[in-house]
Amino acid sequence: MDKIHSHRQVAVIKHSLFDQGYLDEQFIQLEELQDDANPNFVEEIVTLYYRDSSRLISNLDHTLERNPLDFNKLDTIMHQFKGSSSSIGAKKVKAECTLFREYCRTRNGEGCRRSFQQMKKEYAILRKKLETYFQVSEDIVWNLCSCLLSLGVW
Repeated sequence: MDKIHSHRQVAVIKHSLFDQGYLDEQFIQLEELQDDANPNFVEEIVTLYYRDSSRLISNLDHTLERNPLDFNKLDTIMHQFKGSSSSIGAKKVKAECTLFREYCRTRNGEGCRRSFQQMKKEYAILRKKLETYFQVSEDIVWNLCSCLLSLGVW
């Protein structure tokens, strides 16, 4: 019963990520690439995304502090961030990246700053939700392995 509950919990978390607009179909495509040879593929890709994106966010923070704003540089950095976000299916983050880039095109510094703050908020929420999703998924695998070991099957 506990195993069924755990699987259901993972499914509910994943479903809510899609229903709330945090993820899109790209995340499903990543999951389809995961197999027995690389069972943590998606988590590894998401971890790389967070590692790379923290650098990009820092670059954006520093560039937004400069006066006058370098809209071309901001747009270039955000273009990279949008591409990375698209690759994992981070739908809300990607939408904010698009809005930010539009503000860059119109040279709207205040819009860039507001959009950047919203993007960081969406990014942090997604990160927390994905950490929970991967933790619950990992717990299922751990429990299954423990069960197999205790039965002498593995």
